[in-house]
Amino acid sequence: MKRGAVIFGGLALVLIAMVALVVQKEAVLARGQTVLLQLAPVDPRSLIQGDYMVLDYAISQSWREGHEAPQEDGNVVVHLDEHGVGTFVRYEKSGTALAPGEVRVRFRVRNSRMRLGAESFFFQEGHAERYEQARYGELRVMDNGTSVLVGLRDEKYQPLGRAVR
Repeated sequence: MKRGAVIFGGLALVLIAMVALVVQKEAVLARGQTVLLQLAPVDPRSLIQGDYMVLDYAISQSWREGHEAPQEDGNVVVHLDEHGVGTFVRYEKSGTALAPGEVRVRFRVRNSRMRLGAESFFFQEGHAERYEQARYGELRVMDNGTSVLVGLRDEKYQPLGRAVR
């Protein structure tokens, strides 16, 4: 009896955690602000996982352009232009307010690299040509910096991979 309760309790905790993660991501999709981030060149294939693009963002490489490398997880502040494209402004320090047109995006430092959490974009096998022109990652970002990758866009800011009509 006790063993069954422990197993049931563990399964219930896993289920609750999964539901909470789904609800959080759905909230970001529903209420998040659209931010486009310029992509850096990457290799688009994986034989084990199927067709996908490994995404790397220009702002995650900003420390290579003379900015100090982040030492711990935090937020990067980007300024949005008229097309919604974010460019690096600074790493957020606590207590610093955002200026008009600025958005914070949460990042993590892993293996001395800044990761935004959306480094892979999977697509249906055989549809790689639809995404070859990708120049921007389209993210939805909440006020606290939480983001979800929702798609890719070309150099004219048009969504890629939508259903062909």
